[in-house]
Amino acid sequence: MEQRVNPDVLLKQIESQSQQGTRGHLKIFFGYAAGVGKTYAMLEAAHAVLEQGTDVVAGYIEPHARPQTMKLLAGLELLPPLKLEYKGIRLQELDLDGALKRQPQLILVDELAHTNAAGCRHLKRYQDIEELLKAGIDVYTTVNVQHIESLNDIVASITGVLVQERIPDSVFDEADQVELVDIEPQDLIQRLQEGQIYQADRARTALDRFFSVENLTALREIALRRTADRVNQTTEKVKAQASDYYTGEHILVCLSASPTNGRIIRTAARLAKAFKGKFTALFVENSAFSSMTDSDRQRLRGNIQLAQQLGAQIELLMGDDIPFQIAEFARLSGVSKIVLGRSNTRRPRLGLGQESFSEKLSALAPNLDIYIIPDQANQPQAYRPLRKKRPSFQFNRRDTLLTLAVLMICTCISLGFRQIGFSEANIITVYILGVQIIAVLLSEQGYSMIAAVAAVLTFNFLFTEPRFTLDAYDEGYPITFVIMLAAGLLTSSLASKIKRHAVQSARTAYRMKVLLETSQQLQQQTTRQGMIEVTARQLVKMLNKTIVMYDSEEKNDARNLSEPQIFQAEPQISENELVNTNERAVAEWVFRNNKHAGASTATLGSARCLYLAIRTTETVYGVVGIALKQRALDPFENNLVLSTLSECALALDKEILARRRQEALTQAKNEQLRANLLRSISHDLRTPLTSISGNAGILLKRKSLFEDERSRELIADIAEDSAWLIDLVENLLSITKIENGTMSLNLQTEMMEDVINEALQHISRHVRDHQLHHEECEKIVLVRIDSQLMMQVIINLVNNAVQYTPKGSEIIVASRLEGSDLVVSVADNGPGVPDAMKERIFDLFYTSRGQIADSRRGMGLGLALCQSIIHAHGGTLKVRDQLPHGSIFEFRIKAEEVHAYE
Repeated sequence: MEQRVNPDVLLKQIESQSQQGTRGHLKIFFGYAAGVGKTYAMLEAAHAVLEQGTDVVAGYIEPHARPQTMKLLAGLELLPPLKLEYKGIRLQELDLDGALKRQPQLILVDELAHTNAAGCRHLKRYQDIEELLKAGIDVYTTVNVQHIESLNDIVASITGVLVQERIPDSVFDEADQVELVDIEPQDLIQRLQEGQIYQADRARTALDRFFSVENLTALREIALRRTADRVNQTTEKVKAQASDYYTGEHILVCLSASPTNGRIIRTAARLAKAFKGKFTALFVENSAFSSMTDSDRQRLRGNIQLAQQLGAQIELLMGDDIPFQIAEFARLSGVSKIVLGRSNTRRPRLGLGQESFSEKLSALAPNLDIYIIPDQANQPQAYRPLRKKRPSFQFNRRDTLLTLAVLMICTCISLGFRQIGFSEANIITVYILGVQIIAVLLSEQGYSMIAAVAAVLTFNFLFTEPRFTLDAYDEGYPITFVIMLAAGLLTSSLASKIKRHAVQSARTAYRMKVLLETSQQLQQQTTRQGMIEVTARQLVKMLNKTIVMYDSEEKNDARNLSEPQIFQAEPQISENELVNTNERAVAEWVFRNNKHAGASTATLGSARCLYLAIRTTETVYGVVGIALKQRALDPFENNLVLSTLSECALALDKEILARRRQEALTQAKNEQLRANLLRSISHDLRTPLTSISGNAGILLKRKSLFEDERSRELIADIAEDSAWLIDLVENLLSITKIENGTMSLNLQTEMMEDVINEALQHISRHVRDHQLHHEECEKIVLVRIDSQLMMQVIINLVNNAVQYTPKGSEIIVASRLEGSDLVVSVADNGPGVPDAMKERIFDLFYTSRGQIADSRRGMGLGLALCQSIIHAHGGTLKVRDQLPHGSIFEFRIKAEEVHAYE
C-alpha cells in the first residue's frame, strides 16, 4: 500500500531546504582535550577544499606553540585580527565586520567557546559564528567536550576544574557536521611530555592537574557518547519527518536564585535530550520576590538565560504555595517528569515536623516521576525560599500614632464592657480585633506584633485582679495571656499573608488586564501605524520606561528599518541618548538576525536600550527598544513584554494578510474586467479587419487600377497592418480563452515538420529582410498536438525574432529529438535578451521596455500566448543565450512515435 506524504512534514522539509540555501554550513572539529589535533585536522580539511577551488580564509587561529599545526597556515589567506586594548594588555580577536565584508565561501575560526574581549560586538565567539552563518558563510571551528554547557558539571566533577567558557548544546547539536578528532590518552600524554602541546613549565602543571590517564579516559568516553547522542538525535529527526513520531515526554525543571540551580538545569536538559521530549523551565514568583537581594536577582537572570540556552521554554507563575503551583502546572501542561534538587528539610526522629518539598510535591502529583538530583553544596534548589533583604524595624510617627489610637479605642471599649458587666472573654476579643485592624491597616508587620504584646499587657494591667499591676491571682491567667498573645500574633501573621496574596493577585490581574487591553486595542486598529503606537503606549504603561519603536518598510525590493518613534515615560530621556548611530546599529542587527541585543544582554551590551524583535517564527516586522538604566527586566516584566510583542506581531501579520487578500481580490476583479473587455473588443474588431484585409488584397491583385508605385505601397501597408491586427485579435481571443479555461485542444497526431513548414508560410513579409533557415529533424517525429495552435506558436516566435533583430540577421528554426522529447528552437544572432528580462519575458503585456506596452508593434501578447499553449500541451518554453550573441527560444513536448529516414 502506498504511503501518503504528510503535507505538514513536506512543508517543513521545503522550509528547511529554503533556509539551508541561504544559511552557511557549520562543521565542528570535536575533541576531548587540548592537543588531540582539532586545529590540525581543521587546517588539513581547509587545504583539501581550497584545492577544489573553494574561497577559504583563516579568520582566527589561536597562536598555538605547535610548529606542525602552524605550518599548515601557509597557503591560506589570513584575515587581519581585530586589535583591542584591555587594562593595558594588547588583545587580538576575530574581526567579525572584516569577515562579513570579505565574504569568503569558507572561514576558519578556532576556539568556538572563546569569550571575546570587551569592545567586541558579542560576548561569545559562537555568537560571532552564528552571524557569519546567517550571512551565508560556511564555518570550520573547534571545541572540546568540557565546553558544552550540559556537560560542564560532569566534567568538573571528574577533573576538579570548572570551565568558564561554555557553549549552548544547541550550537553543537545543530551543526551540519561534527568530526570527532580522537587519540589514545597514552599517546596524548606522550605528546604533552615531548613538548608538542605546551611549553615545559606549563606541560608539567597540566600533567599534575588535568592530563592524567583516568581524567583523559573519562573525558574521551564522554566525548564519544556525546557524539553518538548527536547521531541519534539526527536519526530521530529523520524518523520524525518520515512519520508521526513523538515520544510524549515532557521534562520540567524549576528555576530559582540558588547558586547551584544551574546544575539542576543542566541535568534536566540532558534528561530531555535522552528522552527526546519537550523541555520546560518554570519560575514560581512568591511574595518574597519583591524583596530579593541584587545578587539573587542576578543569579536568577543567569539561570533563566542558561535554561533558554539549553532549549527550555520559560514559564512564569505566581503564588506562595510553590509545590501546589508546580503540581497544577504539570497537570495542565502534560508534564511527565520533574527534576528537583535535594531538600535540606529533615524529619525529626519521631517522624514529626515539616514535610520536605519533594514529599509535598509527590503528594500533590502522585503520577509524576520526580528526579531528586544530589546537591554537593547541600542546598535546597527550586523550592529554596528567596532570600529577603532584612532591614531593621524602623518606627514611623504616623503608624505609631495609629497603633496607639487603635489600642486606646480598644481599651475604652473594653472599659465600657466592664462597666456593663461583660465577661473577660468579650474584652479579649476586642483586643484581638484591634490587633487584626492594625495588621490590615499597616504594611509593617512589626507594629501588629507590638500591638499583640501591648494588648496582653494592657488587659493584664487593667482587667485582671489585682488591677493596675502585672500580677494575677488566678493561676489560669498565664495560660490565658499566652493564648491571647498567640492569637494576636497568628491573626497578625495571617492578615499580613492575606495582604501579600492580595498584592500577588493584583499583579496577576494587572497582567491579564494589560494583555487583554492590548489585544482589544490592536484588534480595533486597521493601520500598521496604529498597531505600532498601541504597542508602544502599552509598553510604556506597564514598564514606565521610555520606548523606541522601529517599524520596517520596503525599499528597493528589500525590507529596512524606518525612522524611529520615541514614546517617552517619566522622567523623560534625551532623544540624542536614545537615537544615534550606535543605537540604530544595534536595532539593525536585531532586525537582521532576529535576536535580542543591547543593554543587559551578551550582545552589544553597551547600548542604552534593550532591543527586542517584533516577530513571528521567522518574520521580523520591527524592533522595539526599552530604555534601561541599571536594573534589567525581572521575569514578570520580561514575560509581559514578550507577550505584548507577540500580540503585536500577530496583529501585524493579520494586517499584511488582509492587505494582500484585498490586493488579490482587486487584481482578480481587474483581470476579469480586462478579459471581458478584450473578448468584447476582439469579437467586434474581427469582422471589419477581415473585410479590410480582404479588400486590400483584391486591390493589390488589380495592378491596372494603380499605376502609381506610391499608391501600391500604401495599399500593401494597409493589407499588412490589417493582417497584423487580425493576428493580434486572434492572440487576444486565445489568451482570454486560456485564462478562463474555455479553450479546448483539438489534439491529433501530426508530423512536426509539416506544421513548421505550414507556419513559415504565414510569417510577416518583413522576414524577407532576414535570413530564415529551417533545419529539419533527422528522424520523422510524430506528436499529438493541436496543429492550429502550434502553428500560432511557431509564427509568434519567428515574428518576435524578426521584430527584435536588425535587418540581415540570421533566424534558424530547428527541431531535434532528445530522449522522448521533441525540441523545437527558434534562434537568432541579434542583440539577445538581457538577463534581467528573462524572468518576465513570458509575462502578459510585458515588452522589451519592461513596462505596459503602448506601441503598435509591441503589445506583449505573443510570447505569453506561446507559453500558455505549450503548457496546455504539457510542455515547457524557455529562452537562453546564443553564443557569441543572440537568443534561442525553444520548447519541448512529448514525442508520440519516431521513425528514421529510409
